[in-house]
Amino acid sequence: MTTNTEQPDTEQPNTDRARTAQANSVPANTEPAETERTRTHPPEHRTVLVTSGTGKTGRRVVERLLARGADVRSGSRTGDVPFDWRDESGWGHALRGADAAYVAYYPDLAAPGAPEAMAAFGRMAADSGVRGLVLLSGRGEPQAVVAEEALRGAAAGVELTVLRSAFFAQNFSEGALLDGVLAGELVFPGGSTAEPFVDVDDLADVAVAALTGEIPGGSVHELTGPRLLTFDEVAAELGRATGTEIRYEPVTGPRYAAALETYGVPSAEAHFLADLFVMLLDGHNAMTTDGVKRALGRDARDFTAFARRAVRDGAWSR
Repeated sequence: MTTNTEQPDTEQPNTDRARTAQANSVPANTEPAETERTRTHPPEHRTVLVTSGTGKTGRRVVERLLARGADVRSGSRTGDVPFDWRDESGWGHALRGADAAYVAYYPDLAAPGAPEAMAAFGRMAADSGVRGLVLLSGRGEPQAVVAEEALRGAAAGVELTVLRSAFFAQNFSEGALLDGVLAGELVFPGGSTAEPFVDVDDLADVAVAALTGEIPGGSVHELTGPRLLTFDEVAAELGRATGTEIRYEPVTGPRYAAALETYGVPSAEAHFLADLFVMLLDGHNAMTTDGVKRALGRDARDFTAFARRAVRDGAWSR
């Protein structure tokens, strides 16, 4: 619940999946960005399915695509376009006639069952004539790479762009850690490890640029914020932004899983997420990338700017 994936209707966060030893954006081929499909289906004439369309990244992708004049299908369990990752019977209908799709899997691409779901979705996307997929993934999750490859292998002939994201800054303003900020105590199994928290608005900008052909497809983009912050430092930043005292309490994975269960998270999912966070925050992701700048030509947004904007927008108003 605090990586970078999206929940069915509200969404969540997630994280890498096997770090590339190459550059931040790794082209799958050297074809030019402007394909025949791009020329015949410019952004304003494209139909794009956005899975988890009401989630953190999904709703931002929807908003940006609509602003560009695209025909957008916002898929969710209760929306106009029914879409549920737990029920593949509706996937084909949601994909039919779409030119591209944004794929944000719940609860996380490293979760059990994700490779099978990606393979099934990829086959349906190819059969439906979809030409481009943009997949939300994360950093430092080798098991998620297995799901990436399952999607790539099943979606024969479909161009796949992968966005491997750091932890979302918005987890503190819209996600599982919001209540902790409001209570003045962040309880999380992050230890003293630093993380390059990424602004979800940056991720959405990259996703839309890939979906509309503004940047070359078929690449892997590793997206982070511009600096490293420990959870102690995050608490201090949030305290300054909100004008309240916020402290960080590090806990063990089992204790965090137990806390999630008290909030109604099923036991298996709670333990999976807690174990995932402990693994991700063992130090191997404690580095920044210039993935946002490579994709968009501008610097990634800083955490301080995120916090100030969230205050302005009333994210932590009680």
